[in-house]
Amino acid sequence: MLTRCRPQHWLRQRDRRPGFLVLAALLLFSPQVLAAGAGELDLTYTLSGFIAVTLFILAYALVMAEEKLHMRKSKPVLVAAGLIWTLIGWVYVQEGLPDAAEHAFKETLLEYTELLLFLLVAMTYVNAMEERRVFDKLRAWMVEKGFSYRALYWITGILAFWISTVANNLTTAMLMCAVVLKVAEGDKRFISLCCINIVVASNAGGAFSPFGDITTLMVWQSKLVEFQEFFELLGPSLVNYLVPAIIMSLFIQNKKPSPLEEHIWLKRGARRIVLLFLVTIVISVLCHTVLHLPPALGMMTGLGFLQFFGYYLRRSLPRSLERKRTRYSQRGDWRKLESLGSVVPFDVFTRIARSEWDTLLFFYGVVVSVGGLGFMGYLSLLSQTLYAGWDPTWANVVLGLISAVVDNIPVMFAVISMNPDMAMGNWLLITLTAGVGGSLLSVGSAAGVALMGQARGIYTFAAHMRWAPVIALGYVASVLTHLWLNADSFTVFH
Repeated sequence: MLTRCRPQHWLRQRDRRPGFLVLAALLLFSPQVLAAGAGELDLTYTLSGFIAVTLFILAYALVMAEEKLHMRKSKPVLVAAGLIWTLIGWVYVQEGLPDAAEHAFKETLLEYTELLLFLLVAMTYVNAMEERRVFDKLRAWMVEKGFSYRALYWITGILAFWISTVANNLTTAMLMCAVVLKVAEGDKRFISLCCINIVVASNAGGAFSPFGDITTLMVWQSKLVEFQEFFELLGPSLVNYLVPAIIMSLFIQNKKPSPLEEHIWLKRGARRIVLLFLVTIVISVLCHTVLHLPPALGMMTGLGFLQFFGYYLRRSLPRSLERKRTRYSQRGDWRKLESLGSVVPFDVFTRIARSEWDTLLFFYGVVVSVGGLGFMGYLSLLSQTLYAGWDPTWANVVLGLISAVVDNIPVMFAVISMNPDMAMGNWLLITLTAGVGGSLLSVGSAAGVALMGQARGIYTFAAHMRWAPVIALGYVASVLTHLWLNADSFTVFH
């Protein structure tokens, strides 16, 4: 039987990745826990509620089996989101409350849209820099220098750490892995260690930057942590990377591979696109911190700048090609002259089309599904059990460990949706643990999954697992570092 509950704006709650596992345990083993419904109807112990939870669990099981099934992870969560809200809509229509369900879904959709626009612009800029060969140039520079194995290990790790603060960890990890595969001359042991180091570094680098990971972006846009406060996680993030990196570096032979020649020229406008991206980030931060407007406004403005610059590149391309032909002919540089024949005009919309749409649609499915479960009352139930029953610090550490198995996007969205009463230090802690917890297993982050495909047969689940104790040591050290360095923030409530 449906019971009326006090209306509550469910979007003021937030949640984390492994939410569905804890939720399933609650339903099976803790029926005595009383739920506070987030919508006007408490659906937590109804048939429609159980069906919704089952749909989400089944969808996520298919997501976790993505590598074996070769089915994109967006498919099951999109279907689950639609079916969950269909159940909600049907129940609310039967109870004569169609407007309540419609309003809740629109609020959920607005939450997702702001994040979608932000991520879409960031991905477009990264793709534009890739097309202008910015990353290829960086890779070629490292290849040509002929660094020793140990130097290459540290350079790729450090670059992965810092680049992932503004580019997603997937792109960063694949770029660094390409360098290692090209230079390492088939040394499987070295390649495997480098891949583990790159995965840990790219995940750690994204944990202290609002732009470094979807989860940090979600926390920032929810105004739970201010932009400048994220940098309190710089020390713990560095510790998380350096502890396993130093230990693994002791097992690398300090031999020097033969330098390779790889001539890469930046395409016209590459440096200016990098500058435009930095300007866009600044505008986005100012929109959020000074004007109290969504960061997506600044990012979309930056997309307009990129479109104008793309228009300039296309219109000025014939003149630029003519000047270069004249210059290269006078020099007798036939290789560069020949390369001009393959030049194509820059097209912003091609860069947008190359965004990671599977990730963006997966994100939609997760946000809408978790939003639906929250509207049914399950997030209030989960929040009561997890954060009222446990100390928030322990709860956040455990959620970070679970993120090694379950994707951190639904974990973080669930925690944000639950909105437990935590100090700012604990919000920073869950941001850290959800970001770096995925490094514990190769399947715990997009970077790890991608490198298993890129270095197939060399960087494997088992190879990563052998170093899991060392990575776990870095995880524990980063948590302790945060508790020590940022002890004052555990008394500050937002």
